[in-house]
Amino acid sequence: MRIVVKVGTSTLAHATGRLNIRHVEELVKVLSDLKNAGHQIILVSSGAIGMGVGKLNLPGKPSDMPTKQAAAAVGQCELMYTYDKLFLQYSHTVAQVLLTGEDVDHPERRENFENTMERLLELGALPIINENDTIATAEIKVGDNDTLGAIVACCVKADLLVLLSDIEGLYTADPRKDPDAKLIPIVEEVTPEIEALAGGVGSSLGTGGMATKLRAAKMVTAMGCDMVITNGEHPERLYNIAEGKDVGTRFVAKAKETNG
Repeated sequence: MRIVVKVGTSTLAHATGRLNIRHVEELVKVLSDLKNAGHQIILVSSGAIGMGVGKLNLPGKPSDMPTKQAAAAVGQCELMYTYDKLFLQYSHTVAQVLLTGEDVDHPERRENFENTMERLLELGALPIINENDTIATAEIKVGDNDTLGAIVACCVKADLLVLLSDIEGLYTADPRKDPDAKLIPIVEEVTPEIEALAGGVGSSLGTGGMATKLRAAKMVTAMGCDMVITNGEHPERLYNIAEGKDVGTRFVAKAKETNG
């Protein structure tokens, strides 16, 4: 199975911006094991700006573009160094791919990206993708890695997209505010009623909220790819997700519904 896993800043980093070593080490171990089991894994990783903030000892996530981009440049090095070192323990080779919106909007560049991804997977590499935050401006930004994860999943014709987040899945209400909120295990279709359940942005270091995740679900399910939202604190759940078990919220692919 071809699986795209998107990991958010809230999973990778502590609130300080420094690396959450336990989460990252567990994630790498599980992804390596899934790869050993024969799955093709693509990781879409946030965290460059967050890690740059920590490494540069900035007081918090910067609001101005030049500082954000400087933090991304520093943090991306740290991020890839960490992944390279950790995946190497399990004898897996990583590849860095940095994208902007232009790369996937432009048909020729998109095709080039798709060809490169196919070749990387054929060669047994594990691509790690992030937005090219150091050069991306508002006009050419994808904007958030939930959307980027969905674009990548569509480009590589993935079977499954998993969004690791700071929340267990989609709820009937905001679980942070409403103790009666219930987890919705399966979503057959992203209806206006489902979209109305999306709250605002979650973590202070990240950029995505539930609205971006629902937009991602609409994109990938239309292309025949399942999507699951689950809590990134428990990377071992990826085993059950890969086996199709109920974890978090699963958005069912359109093509699979019609095929029964």
